[in-house]
Amino acid sequence: MTFKGVLFDFSGTLFRIESAGSWLRAVLDESGVAVPPDEVRRYAMMLAVAGALPGGSAPERIPPELAEVWATRDESAERHRAAYTGLARQVELPAAGLYDALYERHMTPAAWRPYADAAEVLGTLRRAGVGIGVVSNIGWDLRPVFRAYGLDALVDTYVLSYEHGVQKPDARLFRLACEELGQDPHDVLMVGDDRRADGGATELGCSVHFVDHLPVEERPSGLRPVIALAGAGPLT
Repeated sequence: MTFKGVLFDFSGTLFRIESAGSWLRAVLDESGVAVPPDEVRRYAMMLAVAGALPGGSAPERIPPELAEVWATRDESAERHRAAYTGLARQVELPAAGLYDALYERHMTPAAWRPYADAAEVLGTLRRAGVGIGVVSNIGWDLRPVFRAYGLDALVDTYVLSYEHGVQKPDARLFRLACEELGQDPHDVLMVGDDRRADGGATELGCSVHFVDHLPVEERPSGLRPVIALAGAGPLT
């Protein structure tokens, strides 16, 4: 089947967040807070277990007081920040200002890396005349990340949950993306790593293709099958 449009998830699909250790070390260095290496590793592990790094590992436990804001975290910038800084505060860090600094760090292009084949796949789809959208459950503007890595020119539209007060798997978010591409959902492929969230596109009639949520080094060519699936070239 040939698709006229392809929608991509952001985190875990086109880009991957840095490790919890890298995230914490960058903030400690910038804040001038001295922590021994063994302690940095210990704090990073606890933050990862708490699920405090957006785009990182899921929380092992959601504290009851954060349950409601966690469930709707991607519906607004305020809720997203409250959810993740709330999880980070489950870990007693050596300076009070680190919680907000960690949240700010994860929104910077330096905290993200595109998967190795992201530019190739987006570029091939673009040359084939396929419309490209990014549909993300997120609480901040990811467009600067795409610009920093030279991928913004390959994206036709961004549909971000916090800008619309709706989060995946709600079909309204996918419908809006299809409308912005000017395509019938049956002519659109959704590519993501979350079977529940991204699978919501099937309610509209979109086809869905899943990739594995893995570190960049472990998934060098996970997006390439999309080229053939979209009818934009042979499978490589």
